[in-house]
Amino acid sequence: MPVIQSRRRFLASLSSASATGLFGGSKALAEEAPLETTRIRLYDWAGVCIAPQFVAEELLKNEGFTDVHYVRDEPSGSLPNPLLASGAIDINSQFSAPSIIRVEAGDPVVFLGGLHVGCFELFGTEQIRAIRDLKGKRVAIPAFGSSAHVFLASIAAHVGLDPSRDLNFVTYPAAQSIELLAGGKIDALLNFPPIPQELRAKKIGHVILNSSGDRPWSQYFCCMISGNREFVHKHPVATKRAMRALLKAVDMCITAPESAARIVADRGYPYDYSLQAMREIPYARWRNYDPEDAVRFYALRLRDAGMIKSSPNKILADGTDWRFWNELKRELKS
Repeated sequence: MPVIQSRRRFLASLSSASATGLFGGSKALAEEAPLETTRIRLYDWAGVCIAPQFVAEELLKNEGFTDVHYVRDEPSGSLPNPLLASGAIDINSQFSAPSIIRVEAGDPVVFLGGLHVGCFELFGTEQIRAIRDLKGKRVAIPAFGSSAHVFLASIAAHVGLDPSRDLNFVTYPAAQSIELLAGGKIDALLNFPPIPQELRAKKIGHVILNSSGDRPWSQYFCCMISGNREFVHKHPVATKRAMRALLKAVDMCITAPESAARIVADRGYPYDYSLQAMREIPYARWRNYDPEDAVRFYALRLRDAGMIKSSPNKILADGTDWRFWNELKRELKS
């Protein structure tokens, strides 16, 4: 089947899924309260793992959003918390740990629910066989404060290393980090799809840790849905419908990975790597995990790493709102 025809059929299936209430939808849209706003803004973030955010575009329109806008920002290697805090974007999917740091700092961002488990992989040279072997070694990250930096600091602290003293973080763009690892000029790098897929395809380095399957990281949500606090407060109906679209999109990534990968590839990512990521990321587990557990887990890891001082209970009290998640899990149960 030609690619464009396949994509059109997939988009049509999204419309059908929303209209007929597939995936456990319990109410017709006509029976629900009207949207407080028909505009929704998300971040056009560089990462294959948040494919549901891009797959959700048509589903968001079927939920009643007539203006679905993906906000672009200059690539910095960091997550879009500043845009979410300022209100430039309304809802977003992103790695939870950097958001915990921003919650403690007082940013008006709020965790709303989980998205998927696992996507990060740590690759190293032959001399690196375990996390503790990273002590004193050069580890590449896109930027300080990026998801890779925060996650790796959490990993290091979990095995008794002091990430600020024991790891030699070096910052490079992803493409350059791949070249440096291949040449043995750095010792390790941590990143998310499509970088791990490219490293495996080119036989560069070996996997030291895979958060999709390695405990304890595989037991908690990696990327989660967050919202601007004011948007969530003023637009509860819109917030719930946006989340419903995102969670239905997760299910579409499971049932139609080829078409989901094509949507991601249309945004500039290699199709083969995108499809591989669709099949490797355990999207199907989202119904089995508790987002509160993830926030608590990462808050403890970040406190161990010296990145926050607050207790998990403080973070949960200041930066979470699970009411929509709880409703949608009942509605979308398989």
